[in-house]
Amino acid sequence: MAAALTPSTEARTRLLSSRGEPLFLADWLRVMMIHFEVDPQALQRDVPFSLDLWNGRAFVSLVAFTFQRMRLRRFERLGAALLKPIGRHDFLNFRTYVRHNGEPGIHFVAEWLSSRVAAKLGPSTFGLPYRFSRIRYDHDDAAPAFSGEVWDVGGNAILRYRACTEGCREPQPCESCSLPEWLMERYTAFNCIRKKRKFFRIWHEPWAQIAVSAKVDADSKIWREWPWFRDAIPCGANYSPGFRDVWMGRPHRVQLFS
Repeated sequence: MAAALTPSTEARTRLLSSRGEPLFLADWLRVMMIHFEVDPQALQRDVPFSLDLWNGRAFVSLVAFTFQRMRLRRFERLGAALLKPIGRHDFLNFRTYVRHNGEPGIHFVAEWLSSRVAAKLGPSTFGLPYRFSRIRYDHDDAAPAFSGEVWDVGGNAILRYRACTEGCREPQPCESCSLPEWLMERYTAFNCIRKKRKFFRIWHEPWAQIAVSAKVDADSKIWREWPWFRDAIPCGANYSPGFRDVWMGRPHRVQLFS
């Protein structure tokens, strides 16, 4: 009997359907995802792709993690040396969930990262809405609590959060057809900068995660910049140790029609 298709196996097939993929490898480590339900109509006004809804509900997530060891899939040592200036940094992604030409994915509302060089390269190459920031994460797999702080260049708090584990501390795959699986198991990013639409695909094994209880300070800048986020409803959080050797594809132009 053939193995059941999962979002991860479908993503692997989709990524490898393009010649020369994946282009990069990287480690995504100590990943915190905090999820919120928001008003679909208000959110859609800020998103240039069709929202993907869960039973008519729209969601956004804050994703905090450490990115390291970025290198070319081929010629890894040379590629790692060439990419060393952008090979390691901390990330904060503010993302929502979209679907384009039948393909589920994410769209980054904004991204903050601790590398000035990467912040300059991301918009022109991958169409990513990068902003340089100062980031401090305290994500220890063995600890019962986590925290993080992100500031802009002026020293204003973009985000502060604290989280603690709930029950089981052994990371497990998300339950099939559950909301956490729908939120986490996404492998394509649809981006748009200056009306130029691009996408790239990634692949890794299914997320191994634990549920956490998270609290985000509501006086942070992120609430002021996106008014629709002021009424966001917290709806869970997940922590994952992350992955080594994530496959990352090259940027492609988005085709507006199938």
